[in-house]
Parts: sequence; structure tokens; C-alpha cells
Amino acid sequence: MNKVYLDNAATTPLAEEVIDAMVGTMKMNFGNPSSTHSFGQEAKILIENVRRQVADYLHVTPAEIIFTSCGTESNNMIIKSSVEHLGVERIISSPLEHKCVSESILDMKSRKGVEVNYIRPNEKGDIDLVKLEELLKASDKKTLVSLMHANNEIGNIINLKQVAQLCKEHHALFHSDTVQTMAHMNLDFSDIPVDFASCSAHKFHGPKGAGFAFIRKSTGLKGIITGGPQERSLRAGTENVCGIVGLGKALELSLNHMEEYTNHMQNIKEYAIERLSAEVEGIKFNGRSAEKENSLYTVLSALLPYKNPLIGLQLDMKGIAISQGSACSSGASKPSMVMMMVLSEDEMDHCTPLRISFSHMTTKAEIDILVNALKEISSDYTIEKTNVEHR
Repeated sequence: MNKVYLDNAATTPLAEEVIDAMVGTMKMNFGNPSSTHSFGQEAKILIENVRRQVADYLHVTPAEIIFTSCGTESNNMIIKSSVEHLGVERIISSPLEHKCVSESILDMKSRKGVEVNYIRPNEKGDIDLVKLEELLKASDKKTLVSLMHANNEIGNIINLKQVAQLCKEHHALFHSDTVQTMAHMNLDFSDIPVDFASCSAHKFHGPKGAGFAFIRKSTGLKGIITGGPQERSLRAGTENVCGIVGLGKALELSLNHMEEYTNHMQNIKEYAIERLSAEVEGIKFNGRSAEKENSLYTVLSALLPYKNPLIGLQLDMKGIAISQGSACSSGASKPSMVMMMVLSEDEMDHCTPLRISFSHMTTKAEIDILVNALKEISSDYTIEKTNVEHR
């Protein structure tokens, strides 16, 4: 059986160069970066080299890059420390955020009494910036706005610079979950006045367990994990040296090949839309995911015109890895909040969402395998449905 992996928004396979860099570090640079002897300082140099590399990519200072274990940790730190240490009393967000953001916000609401305002998206999953401005004007409370750059299920992209400028005009802090766009897009934080952002290396062929938070130094944010002076005292604990090196190598590869990878994935996505539209009768696409503009090229959200909660398992049995939503929501008994926001009640009751996500390794042949599998499943379902109607 040919294995087909189409769940790259959940995680990506490690690049061979990343594996080599990490293995070399584990063999040769095992020292604790906080140690003052040469073994420790050699490991420290590796970390600082990657920090400068990340800072150069984002056009910020190295001191504003804090290494963490993942985007979830980064988002938790930013949101909770903004309340604990920066005096944030109100958070403006949307129902489309990743669970690590939405649950961190709810935690601050329940434990700290933070006021929470949500901007409800339209049926395409767009955030109304007019409504955002109205909310920013409506209160003098110190406010944090938290809106993800690109949605991990439907791929909608917000205008990061426009939102950041709007927040700055109204003296609000702005945090963006950039996990799906970091290393996939050119980001210049010297031009985009975002205060906080997050990254997970495993979204661009780096290792799991390595990520970073961008924290603009003018904000004065403090850490929530204490116990040592590591990471400018913002994140105590011995650094994951080989993971950080892997992050750096994955970022280097992504930046060196960004145009090539982007064009490839955009072409694969367009091919998938074309083939699915032609071969799977009644299929639709959610949010802006089928559009070239304002949509992340790595994600395509499809809607099958029948209810089949077992489709993920059926595709997996055919060797195809795919998702029906965010990996952090999989196994839940109810649909994701994103799907609840963009689908009608009738679609929720009678249709099946699929998230297809690509990498530069994805091929047209793999898309053909997916399309043929969906045709088989759809055909079986149609026969079954017809038999039921005839009884």
C-alpha cells in the first residue's frame, strides 16, 4: 500500500538535513548551555547563532526571540503573562483561534476576571476589522488583541499589518498566533508593529518540542516559568539545544527555498481543487481556502455533501493520512469551533468536512490517490443511501 500524507498543518516530516544537524549536535555538543566551561559555552554559541538567525528573518533584535517548546507554550506565556504582569484587563479575540489561545483566554477570564470580547466571523471566516475598531474604541481598559495570522483549518489570512496598526492607534497590545505562517511567508516585524507572535518548528519540517515566542522588548513582558536565568529570565529551564539547532536548520531551508516551495504547494493546491471539483460531485470548499488571495497555500478545507463521521478512518485504511479539523481537536465528540462558525446548521447535520494540507513534498500523484479514494467512498455511500431510501 502506498502511504499518502496530507496532514501537514498538523505536523510535517523532518527534513534529512535537519536530522543530520540534530544528530551531530547530540553527538558533539552535549554540554549544558548555562555551564561556564567550554562544553557549555559551545552549546550556548549554537543557541545564540539560531537566535540571531530567527531575529534576522523577522527583522528584530535577538533579545526579542525566546525559545520555547512549541507554539502552545509561547501562546500560553504571552496571554497569561500579559494579564499577570502587564495589567491587561480585557482581551479581544475570535472563536476561530487555536485551542491553546482560546483556552488560555478562558483561563484568564475565570481566574483573573478578564473581560473577553469576541469578533464573530462571517460565513467565509473573515474577521470584521470595523467591529475590531469599534471594540477598541469602546473601553479604556488595557486591552490585548489576539488574532491568528492564518487559520489552521480553513487557511484564511488576516492583514497582519493593518490589525497591528489599528491596535497601536488605540494603545492595545497585539498578539498573533503565527504558527501556520512562520517560515512559510516573509514576515518583517520592523514594519509590522505586532507585539507578540509564536512559532512551532514542526510546522516547517523541523523537530517537535522546539519553538519560539517573539516578544517585543518594549512591552516588558515577564516569564511564567521560573527557576533560572535562561532565555533572558523569560523561560527558565535547560534549553533544548539539538531541537533549537533543528529549528534553525529547518528555517534556513525554508527561507532558502521559499519561492520554490510556495509555487509548488500553490500548484498542488490548485490541482487538488480542480480534481476534487471535477470528480467528487457536490463537493464545496470552506472559508477562503479555495481562493488564491487571502488564503494560506498549505491548507484546503473541503466539505463533502454527505455525513460520514468515519471517513478519516476509511481514508487511513487506504493509506491516506488526512484530518477532519485541527489535530488538537481530533477525537472530540463535537465539530471544531471553526467548522461551527463557517458552516450552516444544515451543512453541520448533513455534510463532512476534510482538511487537506500540503508540503513541498506533496505530489500530484498523491492528490490523484486521494481523489480516487474519495470517489470510491462517495460511491459506496450513495449506494447505501439509495438502498435505505428504497426500504
